Amino acid sequence: MTTAYASDARFTEHDFARHLEHAGRIEAVWRELAAAGLRDQLLSVSARAASDEQLLRAHSASHLKRLEVISRQDKAVLIDQDTYALPESFGIARLAAGAVIQAVDAALAGRADNGLAVVRPPGHHATRERQMGFCLLNNVAVGARYAQTKLKRTLILDYDVHHGNGTQDIFYADSSVMFISLHQSPHYPGTGAASEIGRGDGEGFTLNAPLAAGHGDRAYRAIFEEVVWPAVERFRPELMLVSAGFDAHWADPLAQMQLSLGGYDDLARESIKMAQTCCDGRIVFVMEGGYDLSALSHGWRNIAAALLGREGFSDPYGPPAHTAPVDAVRPLINRLRHLHGL
Repeated sequence: MTTAYASDARFTEHDFARHLEHAGRIEAVWRELAAAGLRDQLLSVSARAASDEQLLRAHSASHLKRLEVISRQDKAVLIDQDTYALPESFGIARLAAGAVIQAVDAALAGRADNGLAVVRPPGHHATRERQMGFCLLNNVAVGARYAQTKLKRTLILDYDVHHGNGTQDIFYADSSVMFISLHQSPHYPGTGAASEIGRGDGEGFTLNAPLAAGHGDRAYRAIFEEVVWPAVERFRPELMLVSAGFDAHWADPLAQMQLSLGGYDDLARESIKMAQTCCDGRIVFVMEGGYDLSALSHGWRNIAAALLGREGFSDPYGPPAHTAPVDAVRPLINRLRHLHGL
């Protein structure tokens, strides 16, 4: 099994003192991949900055102009209370989006069986018009738009703890890209209701699973088995992209979900099985959130091992003390199956 790996040392240059989304996040992932002996088993692909043409498939000209203006200043700018940009940040964000394109291209061209893009800043909150939620450019959306130039159907699966509102916004009326999100609700950014299913030609191609705080491995597993699997098999994607955030881990400081690293490993391996069933194994994992550095770094170590076909997973934490009973997620599963005819 050949796994394309797209990352770049320059991702650390986007860094703002004491911010939760800091350079140490990606450095922790790099260290763990190296310590586990996985880094040398991955096929490195260069991270080339995404072009304006590639970015404009997902974002408006005014969105890019805002970042360009910031790049000409000599100080950090707070775009909103959560999201910062430095003069160099637009270039680094272009590089992150371009890294996803390169990983996708390696999988589609047959140079790799699958891929992972270890990038920052994260992207799934960036809408067509707005930077928000730590995100400047929507990396996974730019990658999916690139895939659209070569494929008819692409699926984006998002299991970051926060709803991928930006990804949903970009593809809400598009039937060629299915977007599936499992996320804590109510929680930032306040979107992602089960009733949000798409618009126009895209109606039915957005599937949101808003989970109450406290759910863990068994609830996620049940939603995968009874909702995600049948939705993916019906859509029959030619490529799967995964927005992988590790902030649903029970130790993460920004949310109240109860996933363990074992549960996360199960989600990754089930996603890989879906890709093997539907699209010849073509799947690319893209780094989103996760703010406990140990959970984040071991989570990405486990994704790399799973993509390479290795058994087992690393978990320095173990299971949480308590999780919501799995029966509590049954009404949501029933509603989603009804809404989407599954």
